Amino acid sequence: MKPAPSRERLLAPQFLLIACAGALYFISLGMGIPVIPHYVTGPLGGDDLAVGIAIGSFAIGAVLLRPYTGRLGDRVGRRVLIVGGALVVAIATALILVADTMEMLVVVRFFGGIGEAAFFVGAATMITDIAPAERRGEAISYWSVAVYSGLAFGPVIGETVYNAAGFDAVWITAAALASAAALLALATRETKHPGQSPGKTPLLHRSALAPGSILFLGLIGLTGFVAFVPLYVVDIGWKDSRGVFLLYGLLIMVIRIAGARLPDRLGPLKAGTLALGSVAAGLLIMAGWESVAGLIIGTVVFAVGMAFMYPALMTLALYGVNDNERAAVVGTFSSFFDTSQALGALILGTIAELSGYRGAFAGGALFAITGLVLLRSGIDPRIRARHEAVHAFTEMPEPEPGT
Repeated sequence: MKPAPSRERLLAPQFLLIACAGALYFISLGMGIPVIPHYVTGPLGGDDLAVGIAIGSFAIGAVLLRPYTGRLGDRVGRRVLIVGGALVVAIATALILVADTMEMLVVVRFFGGIGEAAFFVGAATMITDIAPAERRGEAISYWSVAVYSGLAFGPVIGETVYNAAGFDAVWITAAALASAAALLALATRETKHPGQSPGKTPLLHRSALAPGSILFLGLIGLTGFVAFVPLYVVDIGWKDSRGVFLLYGLLIMVIRIAGARLPDRLGPLKAGTLALGSVAAGLLIMAGWESVAGLIIGTVVFAVGMAFMYPALMTLALYGVNDNERAAVVGTFSSFFDTSQALGALILGTIAELSGYRGAFAGGALFAITGLVLLRSGIDPRIRARHEAVHAFTEMPEPEPGT
């Protein structure tokens, strides 16, 4: 009989310490979400395509380094990635103070993406290190609350600081929060076992390729949401986008906390279908209903999908992987996130330039539908194997007393 899932306490001090560092770090990043588009189109004199380039340059820096950070995390440990990554992002954010041309902003954002690659791989791998395998989806869901706290509170803080004190105050505050995240990370304990050696692993781990490709398609719409909602709200008569991002982030946090065990219970096939279908539906509502109500309802549906996508596909990527290759898998898998943000920003930025913001939302929905088709095609045999294992466990009868 298959053993019941471990009820070992997940929210232990180490977990909470990582989560708090992550919350500060992602709030730092989130502060720039509504401000960078205005900085590009304002002082730098850029257009919608330039906004996409500025957003995407951060992801390009991350995607180029992400596979190497995975290998580094398996060799030297996770803690150095968390501390070093947060410090690099703090420095890059502070350097925006002197980035008075589009070219300088792109270079600084690219540098910040390198730090993002290190921090995320280190923190996400450390979270999976301390979670039992059968509760990994639950742990990822809880960890991602820290990630999405940045999208919930970062834009609100960023736009509030910007309205009160201007662009420079935003960059200074964000750099201070990233520095605080690095200080908290210094208190974490290394989770890589001293004798654990990954041997020679490829930069791109094959276990993450299919789940990562699906993630790539599902997340392209996020670039349009992040880059163009701050500008789109003006077209429909709203002053700023703080309320939209607060609604989006809070919904994801609530769903991730209340439904933390659902990715493990549903399995990647059901949870992924729910995620990709909801992402596509939410973006189509935004594209087809040009109004405040359309944006709000679309954001709610979109947030439901985003809440389930990452935990479902990350759990699949780690299914059956040896412990000493875990950071390599996380690095490869999360590189698809960065690629989607880099290429998605350019693709949807071009679409927005040609057909407007609603066209960009519709383009993101089309990519999510393609990801859903790929998921349902069974491109990764583990999708069906994991689905059947979850189904078998949930249908297993309760043992008789005394057995």
